[in-house]
Amino acid sequence: MKLEYTISEDAAGQRLDKFLRRRLAEMPLSHLYKLVRTKKVRVNGARTDIGRLLQPGDVVVVHGAREANPDTPRPAPAPRPPSAVPQDFTVLYEDPHMLVCDKPAGLAIHPGSGISGDTLVDQVRAYLARQGLVVGEGEFKPSPAHRLDRETSGVVVVAKTRQAMVRLTEIFTAGEAKKTYLALAKGRFQRERGTIDLRLAEHQQTLASKQQRGVNLQEAVTHWSKLAGGHEATLLEVEIETGRTHQIRRHLAATGHPIVGDAKYGDFVFNRRARAAWGLRRMFLHSSRLALAHPITGKRLVFNAPLPDDLAAALPRAGVAWSPTKPHVGKG
Repeated sequence: MKLEYTISEDAAGQRLDKFLRRRLAEMPLSHLYKLVRTKKVRVNGARTDIGRLLQPGDVVVVHGAREANPDTPRPAPAPRPPSAVPQDFTVLYEDPHMLVCDKPAGLAIHPGSGISGDTLVDQVRAYLARQGLVVGEGEFKPSPAHRLDRETSGVVVVAKTRQAMVRLTEIFTAGEAKKTYLALAKGRFQRERGTIDLRLAEHQQTLASKQQRGVNLQEAVTHWSKLAGGHEATLLEVEIETGRTHQIRRHLAATGHPIVGDAKYGDFVFNRRARAAWGLRRMFLHSSRLALAHPITGKRLVFNAPLPDDLAAALPRAGVAWSPTKPHVGKG
């Protein structure tokens, strides 16, 4: 079977794999990549790369899509009306091109394996629909422009238009956005500031890739400054130059100072003590500030998310004396 698509202005600017995954949602990702490798996916009559950015007027042809996935897809459940979707995030900033949220801990950004219930994507699209924006018309749907772990709270930027998403993706990929976090780390720090320059293994490297070329180590740089210290833990302000998966968590754990409450990389015995003595029921990592250029106007903006009450309440119990400055949103 041959499928043919002509790329519209609204669909332009996205990668080929993302474009095809929307149209062949029932197809296993491995089959989709196989179609590209075996030259059954062509753009403008020529073989192509899975990461190609599509342009207006491009003609995408997929051969053998039915044979690659013979199973009959199950119908998708009917979407809930926007009025039935809650809003757990706080709006920090909004204009026609972008929405900046303060995401609470426990709210996943995207649907995925092991994720049940609403995600930030669901809540944002419902919020925008309630504001009168037609969500789902055309190719592009408002989406977060970067990642934040489910248990990490704080600033998340959502692109409302494809034009904004393309530019925001460039900004985050190039490391042009300045990300600042607050983290409570186990132990005491002798120095006031430092840098962790430690390569990290690619988080989603396939087994086949590891067998062919070994573990792929990626550059990762994290800067930290001590804000306040207690007998057993230290509050840090952390900035990252790179955006590797779980970078701050993995870097601090590698130095012997894991984030308090981190269930994956942390000190599990210490975490239980912190939960009982300090009332800290989740990982103490918060995306407190994000500075970047506006994707359309180029104006420099700074967004601040205040430390959540549950984390702030744990600090005096941990013997850490610190009071935040007043957050602001505006030009930086």
